[in-house]
Amino acid sequence: MLRPLSVILSVISATSAFAIAPLNTSSELIISVRDQKLVLLRNGSKVATYPISTSMFGLGDAWGRMTTPLGYLAVEKKIGDNVAVGAVFHNRRLTGEVLEPNAPGRDPITTRIIWLRGLEAQNAHAFKRCIYIHGTPEEKKIGRPASYGCIRMKAKDVAELYDQVPLGAVVQITPDRLPNTEKAKPRQEMSGGVVAVVSAAPQPQPQITATKSANAKPQPQPQISAAMLATPPSSSLSVEQMRMAGALAGARRKAKLAQNKRL
Repeated sequence: MLRPLSVILSVISATSAFAIAPLNTSSELIISVRDQKLVLLRNGSKVATYPISTSMFGLGDAWGRMTTPLGYLAVEKKIGDNVAVGAVFHNRRLTGEVLEPNAPGRDPITTRIIWLRGLEAQNAHAFKRCIYIHGTPEEKKIGRPASYGCIRMKAKDVAELYDQVPLGAVVQITPDRLPNTEKAKPRQEMSGGVVAVVSAAPQPQPQITATKSANAKPQPQPQISAAMLATPPSSSLSVEQMRMAGALAGARRKAKLAQNKRL
């Protein structure tokens, strides 16, 4: 079952002290074993989806097993900046050879290496087991379990993904299907200088209450608590919190306009 990132952040914070790369929760990869696909999310919105291959030997993180671990991991190292698509690695070093897709009789690691570190007990050995997201010349096998534990991608796909994923990005490997996510939308400036994704969903509307005056007719006034308006949006907030903050900021401006009209 897919677990929200917020549910496990307390566990990650306890284990990530041992990681070199600090976590970057603005970018997330979700890898579905069932779908044999990987989705890249940025601030909760889908950026791209790629076909992949997980292990042909099943799931797990035991020593000596060529299985794909489950759970939350993070991008610990990236190897292969600007090298040729199809370039061959051996022990994470370039050999000088470049292979075309589906080169006969060849199955090395190619193009890019995105090295993962486990953040949970169930995947604690992932880094030392050398669990990567990497390119492969065996592209005809992409879309079904075919690896020896790593996450395989087409050479051009992994080169594209590599450039978009920062160190510390969170990676979730799940046996379930990918979640339904919206594509990234145009960005806009919000109150407090925070830039966030524009939501297509309707924003929550403030409750309206009537106020009475001896010399004026009742005017509608948004009823918003002081606590809701006290804190401006912050870059440390989640996307959903930033959306809510933008809605509250708009309601605050409407309340001020209504008060000025009464005066």
